[in-house]
Amino acid sequence: MKLLPTAKLLKLTLFCTAAISTSIVAPSALSLIPGLHVATAHAEQEQKTKRVPALREKVYSQLARAQKLADDGDVKAGLEALDSIQERAASMNSYEVAMMHNFYGFIYYNENDLPKAIASFEKVVAEEAIPESLRLSTTFSLAQLAMANSDYTKVISFLDDWDSINTQPKTEGYYLLRAQTYYQLKDYKKGLEYISQVIALSDSEGETPKENWLVLQRAMYYSLNQTDKVVEVLERMVKLYNKPEYWVQLSGMYGETGREKQQLAVIEAAYQQGFLTSKSDLRQLAQVYLYNGLAFKAAKVMSDAIDKDIAEKTAKNYAFVAEAMIQAKEDEKSITYFAKAADLSEHGKYDQRLAEVFVNTEQYEEAADAARKALDKGGLDFESNAFVALGMAQYNMQNFDASILAFEQAEKHKKSQRLAQQWIKYVKREKVHAETLRTALL
Repeated sequence: MKLLPTAKLLKLTLFCTAAISTSIVAPSALSLIPGLHVATAHAEQEQKTKRVPALREKVYSQLARAQKLADDGDVKAGLEALDSIQERAASMNSYEVAMMHNFYGFIYYNENDLPKAIASFEKVVAEEAIPESLRLSTTFSLAQLAMANSDYTKVISFLDDWDSINTQPKTEGYYLLRAQTYYQLKDYKKGLEYISQVIALSDSEGETPKENWLVLQRAMYYSLNQTDKVVEVLERMVKLYNKPEYWVQLSGMYGETGREKQQLAVIEAAYQQGFLTSKSDLRQLAQVYLYNGLAFKAAKVMSDAIDKDIAEKTAKNYAFVAEAMIQAKEDEKSITYFAKAADLSEHGKYDQRLAEVFVNTEQYEEAADAARKALDKGGLDFESNAFVALGMAQYNMQNFDASILAFEQAEKHKKSQRLAQQWIKYVKREKVHAETLRTALL
């Protein structure tokens, strides 16, 4: 049984961030990305490696006023205040210009205008004389914003820029962002390298990897058709998270990789834990039972699902139960389900099956009626089978002429020609024998 690709991934919430000098930090500017450690050193500390001009009090006050207007809900006034500052940009130093664009970026981000937010933060890093901590954090934020804006090529470009200036150990957030981006670009091989590094880093620290990391890793293995690896990941997910969908998916993957006994064990364990509640899950369980020769269990699961209104009362579902009953040597019990399937169908296929079961259970009048109904409805895959069932029923009721007529119709079909010819000879012989016996008794 095949598992449908289940590559739906948990989306990470991506927030904008920018590190600015502590002398101008406003409360709304402190929404930093969880897990991303951003230095907020003073510009003076940065001067050890690069001279950064000071942010003058006058400019800071104007920027703070613009941000307060936006924070108080008057975004238009906040942007107008920034526009008035920008008109005097020629008199501002590089750091002040960067801070102005930084504030533009925050306002646009809070308004969910990602293209304008990205454009503003790009102007921040375009300024030469800014603290390296600001350049580093803003570049990473640009990568996250590009991800939120579904611009995956830009995500890679921003991360490459970040790599070129970063000197600290890379965090889980970095590897995860790379992995997600390559997944979106369908470069699963590269994406797998990064998500595996995230998980390995977590394992090395004795921590449990986050569920969505394993979901992403599983999706990439599946996309690369590495089914054995998909199984390994799902086995881990079952142990760590014990969720119904992972049990079902693991069972499906065992089936896909030819491990039917393990498939049966896993899906049955899930059923016993009450994890299988949807019609698709219960149908899969029934099919696994049937495949493994547990036909009665298959019929029971599906019939219970129908009775509880989990599975629809359709001809297809009733027929599944009926055929499972036949495999379980419970012909009598199959009759009710074939009859329901036949009543719901315009074609005569299930009436034909019903006729065959009636013959097997020696209910010949019912068999003849069902066979005639099948032929009247039509739409049969093997019409000859209906004629054979009708012929056998008529023979057993000693309606020899009717039996011969039915077998003569079956004889016209290549599939049943030889069988029909044998029956015709046999029935004719029996007719003669019966007539001779009747004459002798007179």
